Amino acid sequence: MSSILTVLFNGVAYGFLLFIMSVGLSVTLGMMNFVNLAQASFSMFGGYVKVTAMQSFGVPFLASLPIVFIVIGALSIVVERLIFRHFYNTDDLTQVLLTIGLVFMSIAIATYAWGGTYQRIDMPSWLTGQRDVLGLTLETYRIFLIAIGAAMAIILVLGLERTQLGAMVRACVDNRRVAGACGLNTELIFALTFAIGGGLAGLGGALSANLLGLDPNFPLRYLVYLLIIVSVGGMGTISGTLIAGLALGIADVMGKYYFPQFGGFVIYVLTVACMLWRPHGLLGRQT
Repeated sequence: MSSILTVLFNGVAYGFLLFIMSVGLSVTLGMMNFVNLAQASFSMFGGYVKVTAMQSFGVPFLASLPIVFIVIGALSIVVERLIFRHFYNTDDLTQVLLTIGLVFMSIAIATYAWGGTYQRIDMPSWLTGQRDVLGLTLETYRIFLIAIGAAMAIILVLGLERTQLGAMVRACVDNRRVAGACGLNTELIFALTFAIGGGLAGLGGALSANLLGLDPNFPLRYLVYLLIIVSVGGMGTISGTLIAGLALGIADVMGKYYFPQFGGFVIYVLTVACMLWRPHGLLGRQT
């Protein structure tokens, strides 16, 4: 019984990581109708920013996290202003080709800047080792991930789905011209939304670097996972993305633990079954 609970705990921690990385894609794809496959690249660069801050400048682990959010958020604004804003009214295929091209460009940039090998992550002593919780021996860092992920989920649900900012974003998406005529600065709102999504992706990459490994191929390994989470959860819904992320994390960890020979296949079967049952996602709205 304890082994099952431990595997379940590991799956929840993994699911929160996937949620943080994918929630920005859910926002930009569901609220802004923009297919940003480069989201996984922002996660990768978030990991590299954390590694550089800690190893080259001696920044403590906790202090590096807000730095990652700010730096990758600023990078997202630059990319949105220079590239993405010119493609808002294009078709989905054009956006897919554009952003997948940016993914391969980001891989080349990361390889040139940091090399093609895995990065070594030095974690603080208080986040290493294991702790006994309710009779279970759990990894300290995974406990930390669950706490951070739960806090981020609460902040995002309250901040984007139940605030004036979220209402303004949806207004700009529904009818950008009318929203602008009502006095909303649509370009600023879109840029801010991209900054939040990119910053969260970078934060997820920074938190996952020592668990999932960090190398230039990171975007290719986890892009499919992010797309699955957004599709299953329902585009534009924070709660749906959280549920899908946790479900995918648990299914993936349990599948690989109990069925190592074909455990990776489990999540794809569940994804197909879910999409047949709910084509618009678990909490997605038909448009």
